[in-house]
Amino acid sequence: MGRITVNSPAYLALVVLFLLAWSSAFAVGKLAIGVAPPVLFLGLRFLAGGLLLLAWAAWRGDLRRLTRRDWRGLIVLGVLNQAGYNGLTWSGMTEVSAGLTAIIVSLNPILTALAASVLLGDRLTVHRVAGLALGLAGVVLVVHGRVSVNGESLGGVLLVALGLVSLVAGTVAFKRWAPRGSLAAVVGGQSVASGSLLLLASPLVEDPGRLTVGPLLWGTLAYNVVVVSIGAFAIWFLLLRIGSATSAA
Repeated sequence: MGRITVNSPAYLALVVLFLLAWSSAFAVGKLAIGVAPPVLFLGLRFLAGGLLLLAWAAWRGDLRRLTRRDWRGLIVLGVLNQAGYNGLTWSGMTEVSAGLTAIIVSLNPILTALAASVLLGDRLTVHRVAGLALGLAGVVLVVHGRVSVNGESLGGVLLVALGLVSLVAGTVAFKRWAPRGSLAAVVGGQSVASGSLLLLASPLVEDPGRLTVGPLLWGTLAYNVVVVSIGAFAIWFLLLRIGSATSAA
């Protein structure tokens, strides 16, 4: 297969796969938080996925290429892209619906484009600005309606919004730093760092005793580890490596 570019069919195929995996995480996540505290569940998910990826990277010899600076950078990226984004979003999803959460997170392209234009020099054309403005207006309209009519929690909305800000910051930081190493090492390092942080934070912010061990827990955990933590995140960072932060978002 030739080199993948932003305008190639292969890039579009990756985008479609990413969207399917990423969007499914909201529905599966809503099921998961019914049997597990969100921060604890996410800690287990990221730690398991990260260890699997790092084991694969170690077997390939990829970890030897990473310096201490690389590992420090991966820890920061893990806090922003995984622990901050998912921890806040899933905590907010205990108070708002999965559908509303997905709608709020759909602001990602708008905020990323604005941040990338200021911090990375990405060019904003008139058509892009018009499209982003329409997208922002649509999200504000839907969120306002859901909060005022359906009684969705404003606190939950704010948590999801803060999670989105964390993801945008992580996206811009990834493009600005451009971490070295294979995707397995880059995603695995971030996941282990974020999973460890979330497991440490869980007893401080929630009741770990709410964990209900059973088929639903194992099923949602396996799905999130394989499809989202490994599959979706690997595709996301690959898209960021291929194109600009704005085009990926």
